[in-house]
Amino acid sequence: MAMTSSSAYPPPPPFYRLYKDFEQDPSSAPEPPLPIDGAYQLFGATYTTDVVLPSLEDQGVRQLYPKGPDIDFKKEVKELRTLNRELQLHILELADILVERPSQYARRVEDISLIFKNLHHLLNSLRPHQARATLIHLLENQIQRRKQAIEDIKQRREEAQRLLGESLVIIDGSQQGLQCEGL
Repeated sequence: MAMTSSSAYPPPPPFYRLYKDFEQDPSSAPEPPLPIDGAYQLFGATYTTDVVLPSLEDQGVRQLYPKGPDIDFKKEVKELRTLNRELQLHILELADILVERPSQYARRVEDISLIFKNLHHLLNSLRPHQARATLIHLLENQIQRRKQAIEDIKQRREEAQRLLGESLVIIDGSQQGLQCEGL
């Protein structure tokens, strides 16, 4: 019986050889491949380029929070808090069961697992909102830094103009003094 083996990481693609003269002539490298569209294989698993969060029902998991087509982030945060409290309660109950009736722990572990899956799904549904909020925050910081840099440039320009004006007055005064002495 022949044994087949697969490594965790595949070998590099054969076109890596096309880049051997890149340091001497950067234009010798070929254009990068086009982006993948549709389904593709990666480390033995099939993925798609569609970025869609599958519902809990699609994954075969019972949803513990209300379903709705509209995403209201305030409600989702409220549901996260509710699930977190429920998780704490189940963990405490699991501790009691492990002390009093150790043979009946499996159901509590399944309940805790279900709560964790629901928490994970809710957190993943908040990721796009988090990404937008982070981007907004970064852009606001960039705008603030640029405004501060512009104000700094304006102040330095005004200071330079003031010093230049003072220098001209000093130079004009010294030239007039030389002209007076020369008479």
